[in-house]
Amino acid sequence: MTTTSSSIEIPGYRVGTWNIDPTHSEVGFSIRHLMISKVKGKFERFTATFTTAEDPLDSSVTASAEVASVDTNEPNRDAHLRTGDFFEAETYPTIDFVSTGVRVEDGDFKVDGDLTIRGITKPVTFDFEFGGFGGDPYGNYKAGATAKTRINREDFGLSYNAALETGGVLLGDTVTITIELQAALQQ
Repeated sequence: MTTTSSSIEIPGYRVGTWNIDPTHSEVGFSIRHLMISKVKGKFERFTATFTTAEDPLDSSVTASAEVASVDTNEPNRDAHLRTGDFFEAETYPTIDFVSTGVRVEDGDFKVDGDLTIRGITKPVTFDFEFGGFGGDPYGNYKAGATAKTRINREDFGLSYNAALETGGVLLGDTVTITIELQAALQQ
């Protein structure tokens, strides 16, 4: 069942504009490698702004990650990811997300939006889980949450792969994107 109008109660919820706190947040991803394990990575530089509305379902978010800041803990792989085989960072310096709606489905929050990678925009849905709200020692009011989605990388022109001698391919098609976020309410 999808909820479209709100009588939603979220403890600690406040209306306003929130900016992501990059020192307490992470934009990460994982992909199957050699068909036997997963490789994880993250983007070191990113921004996001959330606007919470009186009705939480009218809230919105815009976010951007700097492609050149990709970090998989292997400098040669990171350099390869920045090339035309993958992100083509010089031509497409950011990965961007703009929400198009918020809804509740079976009691869980979903954030729908448009994700742009390599100049290709596709609709995606993030599962959104509130971690809570509270004040920090410096007088800031903070929100915490986890957002997760899965995409097919080939939908965004990320089709580089290699056949393995043992059968199969070097990289899986599905990429899981996980965002651990903390944001501060702007005064």
